Amino acid sequence: MSAFSHKMSVILAQPTSIFALLGLLALIIAFLYIKKVRFTTHMLVNVSLMIALSTILHTLRLYHTPQGGSITLGAMLPLILVSFRYGPGVGFLAGFIFGIINLMQDPFIVQPVQVLFDYPLPFMALGLAGYFPHHKFAGATIAVLGRFICHFISGVTFFASYAPKGMSPYWYSCVFNATYLIPDLIICLIILKILPIKRILNEIKE
Repeated sequence: MSAFSHKMSVILAQPTSIFALLGLLALIIAFLYIKKVRFTTHMLVNVSLMIALSTILHTLRLYHTPQGGSITLGAMLPLILVSFRYGPGVGFLAGFIFGIINLMQDPFIVQPVQVLFDYPLPFMALGLAGYFPHHKFAGATIAVLGRFICHFISGVTFFASYAPKGMSPYWYSCVFNATYLIPDLIICLIILKILPIKRILNEIKE
């Protein structure tokens, strides 16, 4: 059995998790419908390219913790740029799709709610940047904070047993997730500072 087949078998062995993901997708679609977001071919191409770029950057890990979580070369930034350009609704959808790709690449399933808090929801949180299109650094920071909260809840709820003896699960989850998310955020902020973000967003627009 190939590595991909094995990973897919792990996911398919948890049908309740799949139903939970489909339910979350339905909520995103409903949100986009209420907000009257219109998808154009140009938008779909741009969003797809950004998701692909995030996927590639996510594989270029500077550091990968044994329990999961990675410091990357700014893998979150393309999803944040999608949110800046097209708003939070499209950012939520892009984050959901990336979360599913991440699940397919490295599935670790305990139960359905854990799947939501470890895969789609953290990356959907990056869509929060869309509420701050004119405050790039604040938007990126709030987006990553949203992702941190999702992972923190998952760590406390489902992985408390990993905490060293005598250590609070809350403190363990906080420290563990901060060790890779803070460096990843710093890398994203540095890239935001270096790149001509306004020009890039205008190019995406056109």
